[in-house]
Amino acid sequence: MKAAVFYGKHDIRVEDIPMPKVGDDDVLIRVKACGVCGTDVHIYNGDPGSAEVVPPRVLGHEFSGMVEEVGKNVTEFKPGDRVCVDPNELCGGCYYCRSGIGHFCENMIGYGTSGNGAFAEFCSVKKSQVLKIADTTTFTEGAMAEPVSCCLHGVDMCNIKSGDKVAVIGGGMIGLIILQLASIAGATQVALIEPVEGKRKMGEKLGATVCIDPASQDVEKELKEHGIDRLDAVIECVGLPKTMEQAIQLAGNKSVAMLFGLASPEDTITIKPYDLFRKEVDVKASYINPYTIDRAAELINSRRIDVGFMQCEPLPLERLVDAVSDLELRKQGKLIIDPAL
Repeated sequence: MKAAVFYGKHDIRVEDIPMPKVGDDDVLIRVKACGVCGTDVHIYNGDPGSAEVVPPRVLGHEFSGMVEEVGKNVTEFKPGDRVCVDPNELCGGCYYCRSGIGHFCENMIGYGTSGNGAFAEFCSVKKSQVLKIADTTTFTEGAMAEPVSCCLHGVDMCNIKSGDKVAVIGGGMIGLIILQLASIAGATQVALIEPVEGKRKMGEKLGATVCIDPASQDVEKELKEHGIDRLDAVIECVGLPKTMEQAIQLAGNKSVAMLFGLASPEDTITIKPYDLFRKEVDVKASYINPYTIDRAAELINSRRIDVGFMQCEPLPLERLVDAVSDLELRKQGKLIIDPAL
């Protein structure tokens, strides 16, 4: 089968590799759509992602497709079913799994990181990782179940209540998903802080009550002028030190500063402990998607959340290197790989 194989920093090659084996408890999926994630970009540039990647490896962990074949113990799925995948397979037996914090599983298999993923024509995964998508859900929408599930975990950790006021820093795909989830959780005012005009306009369409350009406007002044004199949560979705510091600065008394964006491993930020003490700010970070994939699929299938707003026309596997190396290309929107192209 055709696959894009990662061999090391700045080295991805599209080549023919053997079809994946289908074990008794496995589901073989013909990949229809696989999203290009910021983690894939980090890995391509030689940085660690959420798990160790040992080349050669087929990357790609945000995916959906059609069931091609099932193992003899699989009764939940059949060929032709339309499905999406939770790429993080837990062992179920280590301390973290037994303690209900399985996303720190000591033996996790991550499809697209520690195991082969979906930048390929086919991917074989355990049946426990597979969920059906509705007939009305497109494959590109279904591929967004994994990023939505990660966003859900982050929003859950912010403890947003009905009537809360929230700011989201960064209007990319992740920021605009989180903006919607904050509203669904009950926030009555959600501010989007984003320098790109097109992303601010999209934020307005998706429910932002105020959109602020940090390059030309005083963020705190604009918030107050729109009746937001205290924020219950500030969620940073950029992954840059300056925006992480901004999140902590904007957080109100007894509020949450969620550093959701993935920064480079070498990045550091400056925090004044006195400011944390004075405001009792709860600084948090969010790691992958523990136990949220079913909710994510339900939100997408029911169309309670819009995940198609930034998706670009799918690209072939041969364009994956462009997708992970060309920042200008990624600025166009959410990039999707279709291995059949």
